[in-house]
Amino acid sequence: MTGKPVSDSRTVQTRLVLPPDTNHLNTIFGGKVLAYIDEMAALSAMKHAGGVVVTASIDSVHFRSSAKVGDLLTLESFVTYTGKTSMEVYVKVEVEHVATGDRTLTTESFLTMVAVDSDGDPKDVVPVLPESKEEIELYESARVRRLNRKR
Repeated sequence: MTGKPVSDSRTVQTRLVLPPDTNHLNTIFGGKVLAYIDEMAALSAMKHAGGVVVTASIDSVHFRSSAKVGDLLTLESFVTYTGKTSMEVYVKVEVEHVATGDRTLTTESFLTMVAVDSDGDPKDVVPVLPESKEEIELYESARVRRLNRKR
């Protein structure tokens, strides 16, 4: 089968949580994290599609813990599954407390991105080829998530 390995779409970024990014409790705004997640999903989908993409949906977001001013957020994303023109993208966010080096999963999310041509019309994407155990598990479980989205 021709396609692209998941590793081709893998994207990692680290960001510092600054005071303007936080609420009155000095924890990061959920909306700020969502913006980072959407950007990461777009970057991974663009790498896979080889061009422009748009966000079709934010399918799930699970906030598990928070991040405070001075913490580091590491975001990792990759394409887990492809349809004809759409791509499911997994985004994971971890917080690192600089003083201790402790890392904690803070947020997990799945988004659907669609590849588009220069006129903004959907365009076909090649299949994604999972390789690692995690990639294969996410690929195989994507069918269930896709059915749930269609309901």
